[in-house]
Amino acid sequence: MQWLSQAQNLVVLVLGIAGLVFGLWAFVDAAMNDKGAYAAEGKQSKTFWLVALGISLAVLFVSVTAILNMFGLIALVAVGVYFADVRPALKPYRARKRKGGASGSGPHGSW
Repeated sequence: MQWLSQAQNLVVLVLGIAGLVFGLWAFVDAAMNDKGAYAAEGKQSKTFWLVALGISLAVLFVSVTAILNMFGLIALVAVGVYFADVRPALKPYRARKRKGGASGSGPHGSW
């Protein structure tokens, strides 16, 4: 039965690492968006999401080997809410920012 315990520990570790990666991705994505986009879409402020996702990222880092505890699950819910609700709402603002470009003088830019 020791193999079962080891397999369970491995599954929890993989889930913890995946949660940590998604938490880091959400934090970086939230930092890259313009703060005006959050207000335009009626979402909480950029500062709110950076603080919430930063705390979630710290909790996910600390509980990477025990992701299924209460704090780990709450942190995963915060990351999930960002990916399910906030990120899709801000997507049009990211696309517009890329298309406009700073210089517009590339091979696919507006000459």
